Amino acid sequence: MAALRSQNGINIIFLFIVHLNHGITKSLQTFSEEQFLLELSDDRSSSPVTRPPIRNRTPPYLGNLHLGFHQHQQHHHQHSETSENEIYDSDESNLRRTPLDRGPHFDLSASKNITALVGKTAYLNCRVKNIGNKTVSWVRHRDIHLLTVGRFTYTSDQRFQAVHNPQTDDWSLQIRYPQKRDTGVYECQISTTPPVGHSMFLAVVEPITTIVGVPDLYINTGSTVNLTCIVRNSPEPPSTIFWTHNNQEINYDSPRGGVSVITEKGETTTSYLLIQRARTTDSGKYVCSPSNADPSTINVHILNGEHPAAMQHGGQLRIGDPLYVFVLWLISFLLGRR
Repeated sequence: MAALRSQNGINIIFLFIVHLNHGITKSLQTFSEEQFLLELSDDRSSSPVTRPPIRNRTPPYLGNLHLGFHQHQQHHHQHSETSENEIYDSDESNLRRTPLDRGPHFDLSASKNITALVGKTAYLNCRVKNIGNKTVSWVRHRDIHLLTVGRFTYTSDQRFQAVHNPQTDDWSLQIRYPQKRDTGVYECQISTTPPVGHSMFLAVVEPITTIVGVPDLYINTGSTVNLTCIVRNSPEPPSTIFWTHNNQEINYDSPRGGVSVITEKGETTTSYLLIQRARTTDSGKYVCSPSNADPSTINVHILNGEHPAAMQHGGQLRIGDPLYVFVLWLISFLLGRR
């Protein structure tokens, strides 16, 4: 009998515990439903843009349980953003992205090596797309010298200046009065983390003008004078080449006639001055003057039967040629044995 009473007591306690647990669960459920309805009414009364969806929000009484997980997600999100920035900072990785997804990057088709003339203002162009709030700098590799940051010059050499064209996203490095010593590698940099750069080579050259046969050319009367002027080391062909005779510009339409010029432009530009039926009045100083290079001078001598060592005959041997010297020596030798 005592055992039966004890068992009934245990059953009563068990039913009390089950009832208590059911009451707690129902209370929590009721609280959760009330909170859900309260938040739902708040969300409907506010802008959907400024408030996140309810399904992503954590009930207040469970906030502490999800705090660690939320911090972990936030840390993971920040890490992902860092990784994305690192990918954006790599121009090679940017090439695999669409223009809308890529970060700051270079337009390589508009950022190329250049060749400039000594003393003529040069421009190294750098086109940057999707620059955002980043800045563009120019660095000289020769001495790792910072030249410009944005539009500001950071060198005491005031020949260097940054020029920005917002319509084309171009950041150009302007170099006034460039010299041969300015030849070298220059790098355009974007202030990402880490910075990315694109290197370009500047070649500063000085065109050279030469006339074949300088300094003196001897021609027989009646022969054709062919003066050949060559312009080398020019990044672009000269726009014009002037020929002068005794400091007077040559008139190709003069009554004398037979005077013409032929110019072939290219990486090496050649200008031919042709004077037919040479006369003694055609003797004198001839100057070839390219528009982008120093002039070159030659002295032409039109002779009547004279035979100086430097004389040149059209289609004949030169007096200074070895074969001609040998013929003269042979004649002298034979005459000496008589």
